[in-house]
Amino acid sequence: MSESKRPSYAVIFPSQRTNEDPEGYAKTAQRMVELALQQPGCLGFDSARDTQGFGITVSYWESLEAIKAWRDQGEHLEAQAKGRETWYANYDVHITKIEHTYSFRKS
Repeated sequence: MSESKRPSYAVIFPSQRTNEDPEGYAKTAQRMVELALQQPGCLGFDSARDTQGFGITVSYWESLEAIKAWRDQGEHLEAQAKGRETWYANYDVHITKIEHTYSFRKS
């Protein structure tokens, strides 16, 4: 994210993966990022996962309405169901307001 003084929102998604269907998960995760970036109000993503399957994905949004629209998007709803059924042992969803952000990039 670049510097901004305009409030935005972050959806923080810490999760523990199962060992089931790693190829299906990877394919669907990539598709969800591509699809989310097409949604009105999506500002971007940060994501990391360790070798034991624990990961955190943070998505950034212009508004709570944009987050709700993404949550209820048809293909995303299908991926959520598959995640609960197969890919995740557990997860949490945290939504927070970002009041200010800035970045550093070494040149």
